[in-house]
Amino acid sequence: MEEAIKKAEVLIEALPYIKKFHKKVIVVKYGGSILGDTKIRKGVLEDIVFLSFVGLRVVLVHGGGPNISDRMRATKKKTDFVDGMRVTDEETLKVVEEELEHLNSTIVKEISKLGAKARGLNGKDNNIIQVEKKKANIDLGLVGHIVSVDKGPILEELYQHGIVVILPMGIGKDKRVYNVNADEAAAAVAAFCEAEKLVLLTNVKGIMRNPDDAHSFMSTLTAKEAKELVKNKIIQQGMIPKVDACIEALAKGVSKTHIIDARIPHGLLLEIFTDQGIGTEIVK
Repeated sequence: MEEAIKKAEVLIEALPYIKKFHKKVIVVKYGGSILGDTKIRKGVLEDIVFLSFVGLRVVLVHGGGPNISDRMRATKKKTDFVDGMRVTDEETLKVVEEELEHLNSTIVKEISKLGAKARGLNGKDNNIIQVEKKKANIDLGLVGHIVSVDKGPILEELYQHGIVVILPMGIGKDKRVYNVNADEAAAAVAAFCEAEKLVLLTNVKGIMRNPDDAHSFMSTLTAKEAKELVKNKIIQQGMIPKVDACIEALAKGVSKTHIIDARIPHGLLLEIFTDQGIGTEIVK
């Protein structure tokens, strides 16, 4: 009986959040090594299906870096990275798109098996994600910087199918297809779709003042504070593009952004539907 009461109390705690976010757009970014872990992926997709069933409109933007790198190694194709971006020639772009489409199809099928409706979209199709060639000190090849997102097709599919799963590729004015960073794509989709939240799933607890000190975890930051942490090199490496994505989304109207550890069972639900949360939220 006590266990049943505890479960009921959890549901009651979630009720104000369910009411607040009902019919609001939530953008979730999911990628990296945690995307390839079957157990973690099942838990994440269960959370996303739950969010959809209680009335939130969920857009999932996924990456696929490790899968792409594995495929490149298998074909003995050399991969170069500059500031975390994969240098992309025509041959690499073909591999990137094939792997992302395979992952997209897998995710859509797994969501369907959990009983929800889902639709996969390729950002390049119908000019959904519009880009220009990304500028850098070294030529990155076919890597794009997002300039616009057509929210029409996304929202239409969202209302019809409940969950939209987007792979991050874009199309330029030159009609060429470009590889796009998944964090950047998620931030842009959140901004143009006027999302209530942007949630970035990762494999660390959140933002730490000292990575070696578990007590230095920061549960809430302002965008200004986050910029200072990047400037002072407290936030480093792979966390930088995630923080940049959060700051960009906030600047363009997204209400709140979150960086959470996908390895925590049902971490997405705990972050959105409980008073305490489990990750780092970055706010305006």
